Amino acid sequence: MIFDRYQLRLVLRVILLFIVLGASSFFLIKGFWLYLLLSSVIIIFQMVDFYRFNRKAQDEVQQFVESVHYRDFSRYFDVKQAPLELQPLRKGFNDINTTFKVISRERETQYQYLQKILELVDTGILSYENKNGEIGWMNESLKKMIGIPYLRTIQSLEKRDQPLYEEILALKPGDHKVISISRHQTVVKVLLSATAFQTEKKIYKLIAFQNVDEALDENEAQAWQKLLSVMTHEIMNSIAPISSLADTMLNRLQNSVTHIREDGGVIEDLELGIDTIKRRSEGLLRFAETYRNLNKISTPNLKSIYVIDLFENLHQLMQPTLEQKNIELEIILKDTDMKLEADSSLVEQVLINLIVNAIEAVKDKPNPRITLSASQSTSRTTIKVTDNGSGMPAELLDKIFIPFFSTKKSGSGIGLSLCKQIMMLHKGNIHVQSVDGEGTAFLLNF
Repeated sequence: MIFDRYQLRLVLRVILLFIVLGASSFFLIKGFWLYLLLSSVIIIFQMVDFYRFNRKAQDEVQQFVESVHYRDFSRYFDVKQAPLELQPLRKGFNDINTTFKVISRERETQYQYLQKILELVDTGILSYENKNGEIGWMNESLKKMIGIPYLRTIQSLEKRDQPLYEEILALKPGDHKVISISRHQTVVKVLLSATAFQTEKKIYKLIAFQNVDEALDENEAQAWQKLLSVMTHEIMNSIAPISSLADTMLNRLQNSVTHIREDGGVIEDLELGIDTIKRRSEGLLRFAETYRNLNKISTPNLKSIYVIDLFENLHQLMQPTLEQKNIELEIILKDTDMKLEADSSLVEQVLINLIVNAIEAVKDKPNPRITLSASQSTSRTTIKVTDNGSGMPAELLDKIFIPFFSTKKSGSGIGLSLCKQIMMLHKGNIHVQSVDGEGTAFLLNF
């Protein structure tokens, strides 16, 4: 409608100019020189006015095009101060700018909404252009997960974490793969999922990083619990009758020894063999009872406890052993009012196990030292047990929490598995950081 008015005004000017030109021709033919002079002045005025009209319109359009080009939709074209013929044009420009501002605000709102969602989710998000590798998006969860604050291109990841870079490149859209990421000497299992999308004639690859460490740990723990339940049931059912029978045979043999006329040496052999059966049966029963402890813990008795009380109890309990072995125990707790929702007896059991392991690790060091510390953030409380012992090779870090796995010759492989189960019952987790030859740190995250 607005441009129709503009065209109407333009057509009217052309028609008037055509009429005056026609009249001037008539005056020229008839020799009406005075009228011809007046009509010529009118033609010149119309030509100048026509030029000015088009020039103003071109300037207005140019200004509008510039505002669109630079996305300056806040610009306002003054309608009241404009010439009468340009007022409809300016009003049209203002209407268009208003529409663009509404669309721009809606897009900005949607973008910020999506951005906040991506920042709040625990899943790491990475997108990059397939052609040149330029990073399009990298949320905070991913930065924390891989420990890298900024990436300009996907190629720059190669220098920081080459195995992860190769896994991302090899992952095709629609594929999923579980990989291990090393972060601060801690190994975390991550599920990579890939997809692709196209925008503005550019193809992007989007990778989702989902931490599945806790989910895998929970499934693994449930599997081990089922295995241990079956194993202990079978061992108890098999060994208990053997032990009882061996005890009965030994009693009967001792009661009837005076009535047996055979060589006394045979009796001694029988007694020794039956006694051996009994002792081995009792040993197997103790073995089964020890590993059955993994399944005894079901629901922790959660209470609000002071971390300082927890540390003081541990210090009193472990101090004689530490003094005997000449090991220094350093306790770091900046906030003495720090509290924890936990089962104190179970958490003490975990910490005792970790300190005993640390004592074993530092016993051959010239200056053995164990550090017990705690810190708190808005989302979690962390207790840390650190030693300057012999450390562990990287290939063992994934195995130490598996039941029955032990790096000690006399170890049962039950301690750290029990620690892990206790932490999972507290809806927390346990991680290990270790450098071979330098030391180890266990982190309990509540």
